[in-house]
Amino acid sequence: MAFQSKNIFINLPVKDVKKSTSFFRSLGFEFNAQFTTDDTASMIISDNIFALIMTEDRFKEFSKKEIVDATTSAEAILCLSADTREQVDELVNKAVASGGKISNDPQDHGFMYGWGFQDLDGHIWEVVYMDESAMNQG
Repeated sequence: MAFQSKNIFINLPVKDVKKSTSFFRSLGFEFNAQFTTDDTASMIISDNIFALIMTEDRFKEFSKKEIVDATTSAEAILCLSADTREQVDELVNKAVASGGKISNDPQDHGFMYGWGFQDLDGHIWEVVYMDESAMNQG
């Protein structure tokens, strides 16, 4: 039997948890107060996906590796699904208005549309809409 996980917990090091929490709140994300402290904030992405935004010192308690400077290096791209093309644009535009940066140009592949931004610490977030009905016509 293949391994299947019920939940995903993404751990991200940030310079300032309060600023990052404010940034993601401005995009419409909520946080679980039960798992939020001065050095960690638990962002709810969906019922089963969470991002634990933590200070670099707190993050270092979980890894002996050097923390990547996400403003100059990429370690991962976090991709979120959207319900519409407009929702893709709306989230990226909110991110930029809240202090984030564009990470790439919008990409339109017909059945799939995506665009991305960098958060305050340079982590790359892609937002993608896929028209499943158009995918099944190929």
